[in-house]
Amino acid sequence: MEKSVIEYFINLVQIDSESKNEKATAERLVEDLKELGAEYKIDNANEKTGGNIGNLYAYFPGKISKKPILFCSHMDTVKPGNGIKPQVKGDKIVSDGTTILGSDDKSGIAEILWAIKELKEANEETAPVEVLFTISEEIGLLGAKYLDYSMIKSEIGYALDSHHVGHISIGAPSANRMKYIVRGKESHAGVAPEKGINAIRVASEAIAAMPLGRIDHETTCNVGYISGGKATNIIPNEVIIKAEVRSHDPKKLKEVTDKMTNALLEAAAKFEIDGYKAAVEIDLDEEYQAFRLSEDDETIRLAEIAAENIGIAYKGEVGGGGSDVNIFNQNGLKMAVAGSGMDKVHTVDECIAISELENGVKWVKEIIRIYSKSQD
Repeated sequence: MEKSVIEYFINLVQIDSESKNEKATAERLVEDLKELGAEYKIDNANEKTGGNIGNLYAYFPGKISKKPILFCSHMDTVKPGNGIKPQVKGDKIVSDGTTILGSDDKSGIAEILWAIKELKEANEETAPVEVLFTISEEIGLLGAKYLDYSMIKSEIGYALDSHHVGHISIGAPSANRMKYIVRGKESHAGVAPEKGINAIRVASEAIAAMPLGRIDHETTCNVGYISGGKATNIIPNEVIIKAEVRSHDPKKLKEVTDKMTNALLEAAAKFEIDGYKAAVEIDLDEEYQAFRLSEDDETIRLAEIAAENIGIAYKGEVGGGGSDVNIFNQNGLKMAVAGSGMDKVHTVDECIAISELENGVKWVKEIIRIYSKSQD
């Protein structure tokens, strides 16, 4: 492995790994895991995601007899994530401005493995540690959804997949994803417009009637994609709409989802030509469920004490986004989202402070130390 976590991170982000193409990153990480003495396994989640590699799991036995603690990050990045050229500018690492940087989530990967490397080099006695690097997180948390959970022995853990080191997300909302196909009736726009049903108009009236944006302190919704039409001289007969609703309250989640769906159904019901009625096809997916941890949970207490011990600011907060942690908690793991220092993610302005990378390593090390000494 490299001489510093900075060099290690810089080399990791140069490996292309947009969602479904994580194989090269996984192969590099396997070599690192073997060097660190881990037992590893790759599951077959990619058979369901359509990717070229499965989730990468590793186990470090430890010298203290207790259940392991789990650390997770995802291997995939968003687009544009190929051909990343990282640069050190002052106290930050950035891309060349044509791609993302990939600190989401290779900062987490680097900090986890570097922390374990330093603990091993210092011959520190620790409890067993499990490591999980997931696939296709950015396109629906797919790696976590199709993970072979029989591999996991831990009961608590952290996914390093957020911003400031020292910050913990103790809760996140549920999310519904909706795809609507609005069916109209095609006709010539200049010769016989009255014989057509304009699917774009139906969709527009429906969207105008939808509740959008921040509904209240725990609920949001958005229409993020709309596509339809072939040419200006054709009455469009199809429009595709993609939308989402998020809420920490399951009742509100359903209510807002129903309002958005009903807006489309009601708009379509207004249009009928020669016995042909406008229609809406509805595809609703419960993407993930909300989770909320107590400030008294061991996961949270460990993170707070570790932050204090290394002299960084701790903050527990309820997030508005989803992550692998939503899926982990659904499967009985008490996990929280931990900051790894990433900033301006999903943009070509993405960056990470060098101090954050270094503090991330210290934080993971200290969490492992405290957990190893704590009583079950």
